[in-house]
Amino acid sequence: MTAQRACGVGELEQDTPLRVVIDDVAIAIVKDADDEIHAIGDRCTHGDISLAEGFVEGKTLECWAHGSAFSLETGHPLNLPAYEPVPVYVVTIDGDDVLIDPTVIKEV
Repeated sequence: MTAQRACGVGELEQDTPLRVVIDDVAIAIVKDADDEIHAIGDRCTHGDISLAEGFVEGKTLECWAHGSAFSLETGHPLNLPAYEPVPVYVVTIDGDDVLIDPTVIKEV
């Protein structure tokens, strides 16, 4: 599969997650305070909660329900109760388009 358009760069607000679904894969896209764009799996591994409804702080995305924070760069949880990582996807910017291939997990 090839990368598909997930959203436009202009649709992303700093530190505000955006939920997208590509080929039935839910992904949370975040533009952090450094204007870097990240894409991680949208489901908290602790409670099956949408991470896109959570809170961004620095390079982390915190689940609103139980407080587990996940690294936007590695997908690893930084605190309990989550202990399993979420997938991190490769992000490609093409003009104003954010492209993601949901079948390619970023090597971290």
